[in-house]
Amino acid sequence: MSIISQEGYSFKFDSSKCFSCNGACCRGESGKVWVLIEEMEKIANFLGIELEEFKRDFVKKEGERYSLKEIKVKGEYLCIFFNPSTCRCEIYPIRPLQCKQFPFWPSLKNKKNLYEVCKECKAILLS
Repeated sequence: MSIISQEGYSFKFDSSKCFSCNGACCRGESGKVWVLIEEMEKIANFLGIELEEFKRDFVKKEGERYSLKEIKVKGEYLCIFFNPSTCRCEIYPIRPLQCKQFPFWPSLKNKKNLYEVCKECKAILLS
């Protein structure tokens, strides 16, 4: 079944519609995709590179945390792993937890934030 719900959220998510937006959750305004060391190790392994090379080329340090880098293209920011030609994530099978949890983020329990995201994500079904 492609309809996903989580307790405490006022919406459901239809994963079958996920590709109808051309990757709106991976592009747009600048943001942070937090990535843990364990996730970086898995991604580096997936890419066939060393962890230090991954850290140098794909993340930026933000205080004590790491965030995936972004690339600015035609006035919008793209996750470094978003392929604009295919509108797909190049590391989808091992993407960071933050990406796996979308749209069930605590900030989207706030209806104002949720409605903003709904403008771009057609897979969010309001109850």
